[in-house]
Amino acid sequence: MPAIEIENRIKQMNPWILHPEKATHFLSRFIPGEYVQRKAETGPLRPNRALLVVGPRQSGKSTMVWHLLKHLTPNILFLNMEDPLLRTGCTSATDFSEYLRSSYPGLKALFIDEIQHMEEGGLFVKGLVDAHLEIPIVVTGSSSFDLKSKTRESLPGRATRRLLAPFSTAEMMSHAAPHNPVAARHLFDEIFSSQLVYGSYPSIYLSPEEDEKRTLLSDLVESLVLRDASDVFRIKRVDAFRKLLTLLAGQIGSLVSYSELAAICNVDVGTVNAYIEILEESHIVKRIRPFVGGKRREIIGAPKVFFIDNGIRNQLLNSFSRELSLRTDRGQLFENWVFTEIYKVLPIQSSLRFWRSKTKAEVDFILEHAGALHALEVKFSSFKTATVSRSSWSFMEAYHPKTFAVLNLTLEERTKMKDGEIEFTTPRSFSRWLEGIFKNLS
Repeated sequence: MPAIEIENRIKQMNPWILHPEKATHFLSRFIPGEYVQRKAETGPLRPNRALLVVGPRQSGKSTMVWHLLKHLTPNILFLNMEDPLLRTGCTSATDFSEYLRSSYPGLKALFIDEIQHMEEGGLFVKGLVDAHLEIPIVVTGSSSFDLKSKTRESLPGRATRRLLAPFSTAEMMSHAAPHNPVAARHLFDEIFSSQLVYGSYPSIYLSPEEDEKRTLLSDLVESLVLRDASDVFRIKRVDAFRKLLTLLAGQIGSLVSYSELAAICNVDVGTVNAYIEILEESHIVKRIRPFVGGKRREIIGAPKVFFIDNGIRNQLLNSFSRELSLRTDRGQLFENWVFTEIYKVLPIQSSLRFWRSKTKAEVDFILEHAGALHALEVKFSSFKTATVSRSSWSFMEAYHPKTFAVLNLTLEERTKMKDGEIEFTTPRSFSRWLEGIFKNLS
């Protein structure tokens, strides 16, 4: 049984339990008036199994969970593990499970927010699942939640993991619900151009003013760099960490040399690798490794680094021009946008790589899904006719992908290739190409 002060804190966090007639009023503060439906929200809640919602800070994890659980109000127990007092009372899953059974017999769901603040969050969730409370357990986490090895080892078979990244283009288009094809094309162009520069974080997307978008991005970057780096990960060289972030922002889509980055940041190569791992676990960047047909060479090959969100990348460089024709990095912005769209829907059992031959022939993205290869070449160009690069032909002849697409700005058509078809697709139809690959995913 928790101490009386911890019991009181739990009641303070859950006023709807004591006053169920006011549940709608209390819970309205957690769900904004304008809610964007998330793809990760689909799927049933299962008792005696945890749903882990992971993703970057401020990507909307808590909002989505409240929206997912709202039909169970007022019989939801909410625990925010940022609260240090609450953490001290949640060290034993067995004791806490007995407390729930005796004190909250009508409970229909348990929501644990910000679990990365718990020292052994994974083991605590494992204990709750194994206690067979017969209710869904929903958990959110970011940053160090995925860094704790014991968390990773303790939950196989007991949890379903869903990534919640910033909004995808498909989610934003579905939310806007244009009334006709002309309006849809116009709306897509507006969303797409904004995504390239400001990204897709919920607060930034829903903010109507560009000055406010920049302010929100600035605040977000500072919280990611200063709060997470200094407070969560205890990074001593925050200056080097910040410089590394800026350097990575300037070379998205390029091969990364750890030794060069280390020399510029005045740290060793091991530190650079550790910092990039932290950035990956915090869902800020993602390393993409080469596809060369051999696991050993994939591991030692130089990776590329992409940002999970274009807005974070541009904030680091203080680069917000909407005149894409005047931007020398427009190709990088486009390629990073493509990466983010793939990242948001890529199943956990699939992989994303790039291809580069010894003769420097390249294909931008190689998706491996359900035993098949799907290749994608990205060109920030307006195509009038179907043109395929020599690099693309080289990859197709060597690896015979199930599908091959060329993403460009204007041309949509299919053309025959030796073992199938090449599809020319545009940003407007890109999500359909991705859905076609993953449509059989259960």
